[in-house]
Amino acid sequence: MSNPVTNLAELLQSMQPTLNEGVYVFASISPSTDISSLEPIATFREAEGLTLIVEKQRARKAELPVLFRAAWITLTVHSDLQAVGLTAAFAAALAQANISCNVVAAAFHDHIFVPVESANEALVVLQQLQHRSSQSIEPSVK
Repeated sequence: MSNPVTNLAELLQSMQPTLNEGVYVFASISPSTDISSLEPIATFREAEGLTLIVEKQRARKAELPVLFRAAWITLTVHSDLQAVGLTAAFAAALAQANISCNVVAAAFHDHIFVPVESANEALVVLQQLQHRSSQSIEPSVK
């Protein structure tokens, strides 16, 4: 297992965004609903209901109300949950490209959900951010 990275420059230089296969949906259901057959990627309980991120085919089969269709990008760097600035940096880069993002910070990686139709462009934006970050390091620091 790798050690978590906290340094923003190192996080940006090594974030290695990867586009996961498939289409995922955000849905909100009653907290009392049995979700065992849905195998959600993530859940979050809110006052209004239980938010799920589920693979599109599973959501369709369960006739879930789709709130957002997304592509899933994982930053493969092992980011520390207490690291400062990573989310702000990639969210700003995506915002500049007019791409919305919904972020899930998990124990090892950050996961970015972007509109399906923006997936490839978002991946390029993130790769460019990583490249620019690598270029801005002084040779003696590398």
